[in-house]
Order: sequence, then C-alpha cells, then structure tokens
Amino acid sequence: MALMPRLRQLMRRPSSASTVGVRRPTSQERRGDAVHEDALRAMLVDDPNNERAFQALAEIVRRRAAESHGSDDPLAAPPDEQEKQRAADLAVWALAEELAGHPKGWYPLVELGRLSLDDDLEGAVRRFSTAAERDPSGHALTQSLEVLRGVGLPVEALGLGVGHWRAREHSPEAGRQLVLAALDADRVLEARHHLQSMRLHPDAKAVEQLAPDLERAVAQAEQGKATT
Repeated sequence: MALMPRLRQLMRRPSSASTVGVRRPTSQERRGDAVHEDALRAMLVDDPNNERAFQALAEIVRRRAAESHGSDDPLAAPPDEQEKQRAADLAVWALAEELAGHPKGWYPLVELGRLSLDDDLEGAVRRFSTAAERDPSGHALTQSLEVLRGVGLPVEALGLGVGHWRAREHSPEAGRQLVLAALDADRVLEARHHLQSMRLHPDAKAVEQLAPDLERAVAQAEQGKATT
C-alpha cells in the first residue's frame, strides 16, 4: 500500500497516526536511549527547524517502527523490507506532521513534502510553498528546490522558485538552485536572468563564490542552444 492511502487509513483510527513510532517504555529499553529521545523532542519543541535533532529523532522512530511492524500477531508472516520501509516512513510522517504545527516550523514541512512526492505531487508542492513562506532566510526554499530537482521535477522546482525567491533576502544558495532548475528544465534564458538577479544579494562575496560555476553552466547551455 502506498504511503498516502496507508496514512489516510491510519488517520481514520482515533489517534493512530499521532502515535506511530512514539516511544513506548519496555523492559528492554535502555534508560540512556529514552533520555536521548526525550532530549531530542525537547530540542524540537524549542526549535522545530533543528535539522540535526529532527534527523536523529527520525532515525530513532524509523528504527522502532520497522522493528515493531507486524509484531502484534505472532502467527502472521514476517513483514518484508518494503512494508518495514512504509512503516518507517509513516513514523517520520507522524513526527513531521506534529512539528509542522509550529507557526515557524518549515523543516518538518519540507520533510512532509518529500514523503508525499510519489503519491501527492500537488500536496507536496503546497507543503514546500508553505515552508518557503515561513522561512525568511531562504533555506526552506533551497531544500525544497533541491528535493524537486533530485526527483527529476525541474519545472515544478522552477515554478516554486519563481513564486517565492527573493534575491536580495534569501541565501545565494537558493538562487543557485533556481538557476540549476532552469537549466534542468532547458530554459536557458530564465537561467541567465536568475543568475543576473543573484547579484542583487548584499553579500557579494557569497554570490561570487557560486557565480563562476553557474556562469560556465549557463554559457555552455547557451552555446548548445546556438548550435542546434
């Protein structure tokens, strides 16, 4: 079963999705592990965009969900790796959804968008868009563009970037991802335009560290267009 249908099924059960992967004390659980998890959760309550804390806690809930999946019925066939992966993804979904309720929480929304790409592209882009709106630094937009480009959706990345990129305010890396998305989408004129707009950023040194490689890539694409 795909992630989104499985999630909807769980959501119909009272409180199911919110407890996927949540720590349940056992006699075998080491106290140090429990303390570590509680500390990570406390850090994320204070800052839902703490990426290292989120990834560390996500790894814990993934592992727990995969290990416990299917263990309630001793007569049932053991789950295969795909089922374990789905259970792990659902656990991370529940964690991200909980943290995304924070009005400044953009990183959990990026994770939700990534997890929903295969089953709900429109919903994924909507989550990326909300994440970008919540983050004035541009890091959310950067990561969202990178995710979309990574799965071969440069047109969607370009649309997201054009709608949210603020060249003077966002980190230059967001501009770099937008230029690369335009090149991936074979929109060379747009790539050139975004490269020029990157120079509006007040941190000229940071822009110049990225500009040479982008300039070569854009020039190469322009040359390719001219010879076809």
